[in-house]
Amino acid sequence: MPATGDGRAPVAPPRPGAVAEARGGRAERSAADRASAAGAPVGMPIPHPRANGGEQPFRLLVIENDYTDAAFLEQLVAESGAPIELHWARGVPSAADRLAGPPVPPGPGRRIPARPREPEFSCVLLDLADPADQTGPLQGLDGLRELLRRAPQTAVVVLTDAAGAELGAAAVAAGAQDFLIRHQTDGPLLARALRYAVERRRADESQRRLVEAELRGQENARLQRHLLPTPLLDGAGLSFTRRYRPGRSRALLGGDFYDAVRTDDGTVHVVIGDVCGHGPDEAALGVALRIAWRSLVFAGLTGQTLLTTLQHVLEHERRSDEIFATLCLLVLSPPSAEGPAVGVEQARMYLAGHPAPLLLSRDGTPALLPAEEAGPALGLLHCDDPGAAWPTQELTLRPGWSLLLYTDGLIEGRVGAGSRRLGQDGLIGLIADHQSGGLTRGRLVDSAIAEVEELNGGALADDVAVLLLERQPVPVIMG
Repeated sequence: MPATGDGRAPVAPPRPGAVAEARGGRAERSAADRASAAGAPVGMPIPHPRANGGEQPFRLLVIENDYTDAAFLEQLVAESGAPIELHWARGVPSAADRLAGPPVPPGPGRRIPARPREPEFSCVLLDLADPADQTGPLQGLDGLRELLRRAPQTAVVVLTDAAGAELGAAAVAAGAQDFLIRHQTDGPLLARALRYAVERRRADESQRRLVEAELRGQENARLQRHLLPTPLLDGAGLSFTRRYRPGRSRALLGGDFYDAVRTDDGTVHVVIGDVCGHGPDEAALGVALRIAWRSLVFAGLTGQTLLTTLQHVLEHERRSDEIFATLCLLVLSPPSAEGPAVGVEQARMYLAGHPAPLLLSRDGTPALLPAEEAGPALGLLHCDDPGAAWPTQELTLRPGWSLLLYTDGLIEGRVGAGSRRLGQDGLIGLIADHQSGGLTRGRLVDSAIAEVEELNGGALADDVAVLLLERQPVPVIMG
């Protein structure tokens, strides 16, 4: 850094000690001589008066190869009146080491005491106007890039001379927070620039974290959308309306799961399930069970064999033995095309600790399907336990039937301010009221969920999955 010719009033020439240090390559500034003469420990920063007493000092690390200009920066700091502590480093590698803190000592067998960690520096002032640092056209910027690479969280201000204004702008483009020109800089401007650089660095870091969080959220949303199933019901002649509300805030996927497929023989298989809890682990387990269910159905498994295999999957995938899952399986045989039972369908239902579906009719009150033969939830009993059985329940479905399948999150919402729950009886009355108002399919399901939430006084805490499966003499509708 040139000592004169910048249009400023001449400053005191460097002391002999400072020149000797610069020539000898020492890493501390000339103030060490004065501090030593005054009885202060060598290497300690020169204390400056604090403007407001209780404020923590602003610790500034200056990177310079030529310490003969120490007096210039000390004068600027004195003019600013700000509580700035000056610290010095000879070159970017030395500064980066100090910004990163002391090295971790070797293993426990080595008795080498670790140097106490140095307090965090508020900002770095990198001198790009130092002639000794300008051995090539990009030398200064290369040093800046190295500094930013090794200390990416630190605010950096660069200092140039008048001829290096373009270099200063390039430094800001490369990642520095600001640049100063020597002959245009006074103490207050230096203090403002340093404070601005720190705040800008914090704002940049906050913005970076916000963008990263948004990107992670978008990525998670895309992932969760792809994990939700697409029912495979081509040729089944059914309308299939589904709604899904995870209990987790900002989540798209919870521990509830559902699926429906039609196999080559015309049989329709439907599943709805609920993994206890509603965190990300439960959501992952629900996805694993759903994918396993679809794979096993296409492999020809059904009923007791299918549920036993799913329990094995659950036992291997769950994170603790307390995790269980409830399921409802429906197997719909193709409708009869001739004879006295035209349009009548036979179905088999398997309940594993799951609430029974509702059978809806056009003119009557919804009715719960029988649940007397329900088996235990998956994971409550080991597969070799005699109680781990899921009997078949035979169903006869008349023409125009509709089945409402749901998870317990829909019926466990509160009714009013007390502890009373909606329950299955409340759900029956609620669905009947909405049907009497002429609502069908998606409108029926949406209005029912909306009223359940209204009765609860807000969003439901648990995951909710609702399926409305209907045999109607109309083209297939996916709601």
